[in-house]
This record gives sequence, structure tokens and C-alpha cells, in this order.
Amino acid sequence: MNILGIIILAIVQGIAEFLPISSSAHLIIFRDVFGIGTMSENVALIFDIALHFGTLLAIVFYFWKDLKRIVGAGFTKVKSNDGKLFWYLIAATIPAGLVGVLFQDTVDTFFRAQYVWIAILLAVVGVIIYLCDKYSKSDKDMEHVTLKDALIIGCSQVLALMPGFSRSGTTIATSRLLHINKEDACKFSFYLSLPVVAGAALVSLMHKSNLILIEQNIGMFALGIIVSFIVGYLTIGFLLKYIKNNDFKVFMWYRLILAAIVLLVIFL
Repeated sequence: MNILGIIILAIVQGIAEFLPISSSAHLIIFRDVFGIGTMSENVALIFDIALHFGTLLAIVFYFWKDLKRIVGAGFTKVKSNDGKLFWYLIAATIPAGLVGVLFQDTVDTFFRAQYVWIAILLAVVGVIIYLCDKYSKSDKDMEHVTLKDALIIGCSQVLALMPGFSRSGTTIATSRLLHINKEDACKFSFYLSLPVVAGAALVSLMHKSNLILIEQNIGMFALGIIVSFIVGYLTIGFLLKYIKNNDFKVFMWYRLILAAIVLLVIFL
């Protein structure tokens, strides 16, 4: 695969991972439908995980002080707000972690090739995200998130295993339904992605065949991680500033337009 294709896919991942537009759907669409960065199916699966690892690093670097405080409180001040938040995030990770271990292979082999289904999900879920934000109150912040809230958000994250849902979009929309304000809904979503993405990367590295693929394509993977990290870091800052004075309408329209383009390309 050429360098330009790698960079384009990494940029797409860095942007789409944090905006509520589905990064997995974008990587599939750009590679399989638009023909950008074409590669074998096995390499594509591992490359996507590498790009997600790059955006995971972006979260760690952007929220380093907050994460350090939350993790520390989780083991030393369990009853504090940060201590509770740490264990709530752990609890919220369990649903997606279990379903991912049991059904990720099925999702990868079936849903990744269902381009019409992905386009439909992009459109429908985009509208749902917008409505959830528009008609929800904002009377709860991160300090008042409960274990019940965390588990509900964690269960919604399971849906994001299907390309088109958007992990960030689904968890943000669910958080908004629970009356969590937009900024903290985004932060909770970002924090929640850390153990899921890290777990997926570790599971992938446990397979010898994957390690061989990584070794054979180490330059491509390294470039993808670096670019997705830089773009992801910038995108986090953009989204947190944008949502202070704006809603999610622009993302809804973007998803609708992209879905229409994909369907036109497929059928015409």
C-alpha cells in the first residue's frame, strides 16, 4: 500500500474516532468502497487496530493529568468522586469487553462487508444522536455519574462493535439521555474507550500470525499510529471547544450525506 493511502486512512481515523461519525465505518468505506489504501483483509484488521492504538495514545496524552488523578484515586481514595469514577469506568467496560471477546470475529467477518447496512446505520444513528442531544437536559456532570449510569453507557457501547454506530456517538448519545452535559459526556466517552481499545490491541498481539503481519509491515503500522495520534489529539481539542456552543446537527447531516454517497457508489 502506498504512503499516501496510509496517511489518508490515519487522518480519517484520527478525526472519525472522536467525532460521532464512526471511525470503523469510515475506514471500511474509504478502503473498500472508495478504493483508498486497499490492502488484504488480514492486514486491514490489524492496521485498523494500530490506528485505534494511535488515537488511544492521543486520549492518554490529552487527558494525562486527569487520568493520572482518576487512576490514583481508584486505588487510594476509592470513595472520592475520582475513585468512584475509576471503578465505574471499569464496570462500564465489561459489557463491550465480553461481547467483543465472544463475537468480534463474527462482527469482523460479517458486518465489515455489509456496505449497505453500514450506510443505513450511518444515516439512522446520526439522526438518533442528534435527537438524543437536542431533547436531553444537561443537569448532571461527571461528579454525579452513578454506577447505573456507567453500566447503561457501557452496554450501549456494545452496539458500536457494528460499523456505522460510532462508539463515541453511541456513548455520548446515551450519556445525554442520562442528562449528562455535553462536555462531560464526551470526556466520559473518551475515558471509556481506553480499556476497550487497549484490550483489543492486547488480544490481537496474542496471535502469532498477527505479530508476523505487524513485523512484515512495521513501517506502515508505525506511520499510521503516528499520524492518527497527531490528528486525534487535535480533534479532541476541537470537539471539546465546538460542543460548548454547538449541537450535533452538523454531524447528523454529514452522516446522511456520506450514507447517500456510499449507496450511490454501490448501486451505480
